[in-house]
Amino acid sequence: MPNLPAPDAAPEPLPGRHSEPTGAQLAAAAETFALLASPPRLHLVWLITHGAYDVGTLATRVGLSIATASQHLSKLRLAGVITARREGRRHIYTVEDPHVLTLIAQIFDHIAPDGTLAPDPPL
Repeated sequence: MPNLPAPDAAPEPLPGRHSEPTGAQLAAAAETFALLASPPRLHLVWLITHGAYDVGTLATRVGLSIATASQHLSKLRLAGVITARREGRRHIYTVEDPHVLTLIAQIFDHIAPDGTLAPDPPL
């Protein structure tokens, strides 16, 4: 019979991983995933991870009105997912957080263009 931990024992962290997440971390992560669960918002973030854009360009690329794109961008900015800087009369949106860049790159590396899971890369 395998040697299993007692039911009330804390699980050991996975190798190379931090300890189990706190309630606050879980709540914040769930809020971030909920924010990115909107396909238009996720598309906006994907675009912004590949370059700096103004709202008009982003709206056109995603197929949204400027007002709708602006609302999505405001939510993403307030959550700290993207940043904005002024250039004259325009706001230019960027992603500066390397964690966001990694998250977006990894999810689209994980999903094939047809929406299925992409095969693992060769070792």
